[in-house]
Amino acid sequence: MHAVILAGGKGVRLRPYTTALPKPLVPIGDQHAILEIVLRQLSAAGFTHCTIAIGHLGEIIRAYVGDGSQWGLAVDYATEDSPLGTMGPLLTLRERLPETFLVMNGDILTDLDYADVLRRHEESGAPLTIATYSRKVNIDFGVLTTDASRVVGFREKPSLDYSVSMGVYGLSRTTLDGYTPGLPLGFDELVLDLLAAETPPHAYAFDGYWLDIGRPDDYDRANAEFTTRKSLLLKGA
Repeated sequence: MHAVILAGGKGVRLRPYTTALPKPLVPIGDQHAILEIVLRQLSAAGFTHCTIAIGHLGEIIRAYVGDGSQWGLAVDYATEDSPLGTMGPLLTLRERLPETFLVMNGDILTDLDYADVLRRHEESGAPLTIATYSRKVNIDFGVLTTDASRVVGFREKPSLDYSVSMGVYGLSRTTLDGYTPGLPLGFDELVLDLLAAETPPHAYAFDGYWLDIGRPDDYDRANAEFTTRKSLLLKGA
């Protein structure tokens, strides 16, 4: 099984941590970087090959990870010389990829079964599978429903539930057909194109542990919880 880790972002939301350190290498707990945790998890799930798409401070990631052999992986790299969006780096990699593969952001902390995401993607026959998570958003205002100039509904500080993308996808190589390598391609553009073509993505609902380390609140929470969650996230470590 093959995974592509998107690790080229600048990590603006985590500054000043990411001024001199790429976001996937920010520390979690006392001993680990988030990217190390991800690579250990992929290896434990049965993945054998990983391509890391690097850009901002990518040479530090390359020096840290090397060829991946310390985690039982064969790791290679794709360098993003200019910003290509979430999915753009995959276009330059297309010929190096198998027919189906996993794509994920390099800054998430989760106990998601990556192998099962890819397996379910293959079974679904969908062009794209999106791992989804339920997030509750608290609105700190009284919310009005209006019709022209009339107020027809009111809710005081409601909580809204959304299914959000976890930043983990199963993808088929043919889904990238028709896009031009070297040009930016965002996840949002790809999803909207698939919906317009009436070939919708498959949703893989997940209700376990998930944090987006690129969010300062989630990063602080990850470090606060890692000691108690370590056995869940790094089984056998």
